Amino acid sequence: MEREPTASNWVNHIIVQEEIDKYLVKGKNFINSQEIFSKLAKNSSPSQEKIRDILQKSLSVKTLSPDETAALLNVTSPDLWEEIFHTALEVKKKVYDNRIVFFAPLYCSNLCVNNCAYCGFREANNREVRRILSMDEIKRETASVLKEGHKRLILVFGEHYRSDVDYMSAAVKAVYSVEEIALQSGRASSIRRVNINAAPMEISKLQILKGAGIGTYQVFQETYHPETYQTVHPENTVKGNYQWRLYALHRAMDAGIDDVAIGALFGLYDWRFEVMGLLYHTLDLERHFGVGPHTISFPRMTPASGSSLSSDSRWNVSDDDFKKLVAVLRLSVPTAGMIVTAREKAEIKRTVLKLGCTQTDASTRIGIGAYSELKKDNDLDTKQFTIGDPRDLDEVIQEVARMGFIASFCTAGYRCGRTGDTIMGMLSHCDEGKFCKLNAVLTFREYLSDYASDATRQLGESLIMKEIGEIESMDYFKKKPHLLNKFRSEYSEILGGKRDLYL
Repeated sequence: MEREPTASNWVNHIIVQEEIDKYLVKGKNFINSQEIFSKLAKNSSPSQEKIRDILQKSLSVKTLSPDETAALLNVTSPDLWEEIFHTALEVKKKVYDNRIVFFAPLYCSNLCVNNCAYCGFREANNREVRRILSMDEIKRETASVLKEGHKRLILVFGEHYRSDVDYMSAAVKAVYSVEEIALQSGRASSIRRVNINAAPMEISKLQILKGAGIGTYQVFQETYHPETYQTVHPENTVKGNYQWRLYALHRAMDAGIDDVAIGALFGLYDWRFEVMGLLYHTLDLERHFGVGPHTISFPRMTPASGSSLSSDSRWNVSDDDFKKLVAVLRLSVPTAGMIVTAREKAEIKRTVLKLGCTQTDASTRIGIGAYSELKKDNDLDTKQFTIGDPRDLDEVIQEVARMGFIASFCTAGYRCGRTGDTIMGMLSHCDEGKFCKLNAVLTFREYLSDYASDATRQLGESLIMKEIGEIESMDYFKKKPHLLNKFRSEYSEILGGKRDLYL
């Protein structure tokens, strides 16, 4: 019988140096701290005219340069910030229309060989009860999530030899295999899109994940500041290798995974530096592959089990600065989806949804097995981090509907080939948002028929009629009557009981 490796032996076989070196330029990575500090200093007093020119460029849906982004980060005028906030929402509506995509995270394992100073999963935290879900348990978790009405999941794993690529692939297939019956309509329901938040891997392992049918592959750099990175990630761990993590998504693109997702954990270092790091990451992906990240996430650090740093960092980001960083990211990388998570309290989520965010989670539980076993209050304490918004999906959907946003569960693009450079090209030309609008209506109609409370259904049906009115009046669809006719037909079919129709 083969013996399990020790954590230390397993760590020694993870990093493939050649799969770092191939992306370096003259031996250097794309994060140059001195250059970032220089850009921020050089653009420390931008004029109103310069800022307004930058806002106009953003409205043309073009990625901003580091100098332009640095100028936005240095704005001090409250009136100019209001213009920035207003333009951020304009850009979002131009690219993605007014839909908000919903998903749920499913934590499969909290076993981890790393010792990140801010994380409750870290190996040295003896307060954490360790567990890895079996495939049957993952199926039960999936069934519980489906009962809420979700169609997208992101699976989350600690870095450990027991949750390796074979385990992840099996977990993805287990999720896709689950079918649940919606209580209100009796229609079959399943997860249509499984994304992954997992540790960096070599290209050959990423190809295995691709073959399992994953959607987006998400790896957060945590902090782009090299010195801070080394401070919070011990050298003798896999995560202690800054460059292995920095090029995780380059390797994913080379493995054939079209959609990758970047992010930083705000609160580890100066938020302005991290925004610049996310932009430089975008630019390097564009340089290598012609396409940037599918999504950008910007979680703020919240208290985590057994971590003092998570509660008292000198770099914690205020609510006002959080608004600013969200708006600047929307303007700097206008084609990227932007994810605000349940780490944030409800009032903050409401605020930043108006600043250009396109996705959020709801009904979020972060304990291992928490959807099917713990439920509600038992899982709201500190685990990997603290949840700020534990509300159920229906309540959040009702709230965004009152704000004029339509909830979307669309996964059409991934099944129609609108991924990678194809979708980014459509987004930059403001075409993909038109399909987003159609598919948001179709999937929201499903939700209202299958899961919504009476109050949400009443509000949602009124919003859908408004959306359909806008669709019918848009010149884009008047010039493409075949799309409009197909949409009308599919909407009627969904009312008649069919499901999972899309354009």
